[in-house]
Amino acid sequence: MKKFIYLLAALFVVTACTVEKTDYEAETTITVPDNQEFKEVFSIEKTPYKISVEALQGHLYQGYNEVRLRIFQTDANQVVEEAKATFLPFLTLSQGSKESCPNLYELAYQKQGQYYKGYTVFTKTSKEGTWQVLIQLELQGQKIELTQTILIEEQSNKNLNMTSFIGQDQEEYSIALVAPMQPKVAENALVAGIFKKNKTAVTLDQAYQMVDDYTLYLDPRMPEPSMGNHSSPNNRNLIQKEDGFYHGVVNYTMTGNWTLNFILQNQQGRILKGTKVPLDFTPGIEGVKSELYLDILF
Repeated sequence: MKKFIYLLAALFVVTACTVEKTDYEAETTITVPDNQEFKEVFSIEKTPYKISVEALQGHLYQGYNEVRLRIFQTDANQVVEEAKATFLPFLTLSQGSKESCPNLYELAYQKQGQYYKGYTVFTKTSKEGTWQVLIQLELQGQKIELTQTILIEEQSNKNLNMTSFIGQDQEEYSIALVAPMQPKVAENALVAGIFKKNKTAVTLDQAYQMVDDYTLYLDPRMPEPSMGNHSSPNNRNLIQKEDGFYHGVVNYTMTGNWTLNFILQNQQGRILKGTKVPLDFTPGIEGVKSELYLDILF
């Protein structure tokens, strides 16, 4: 009888693992391209200039996006290097109201690549309204203003997930993962942007601000029943660096479904969102997640 029970238990474990593995393999049909090229999203010609916007693979997604703007003077056949360039995405909702998102408004020129660099964290997709971007340029004594409708797609790469929430201080926050885009079974540099909605904003370019001197406590787990909600060693909490983003380390010990459990603490030491995850190893039971988390898959 005992042998029969053991056999049933073993069969259950094997079946459970097989089901989980099958689901995992189905999800991983969405792959992250190895060659991360910046390609043109759109371009506009405003004589004598051609202005183009680039993003990874030529697409813009919900979550963090690095954006690059190039200005080319066609009659002189040269790149314009000394312009003041601003980049402002905004969403028009069905009722006609407008909102923006976390965004680097003034772009910085990168001489080596000959482009103006910024970033935008799109909080919603184009399914929820019409996204447009307003580009304003000051160059060679001229002022140019351009507006272009853009498509914001759902983020297929879970390693660039984001979340928005109301903190214990009743402020609205967004956390967006920046890196790694392609994790490895190793210790990975983990980078995130933490933004707070500006309730007193007068203009759309002031809609969000990056928070300073917060701490994002990290507890990565594999929450699936077959994985027992186990964690990994040598992880480091995320703290702010000079670039304004929050940097830490996440150690992925194997491929699969992971959850980044977070606790967000402000500069005064107040917990704004997140709960501790139980330390128990729970094979056969789905792991408990923090009140604040992001799911990862690689």
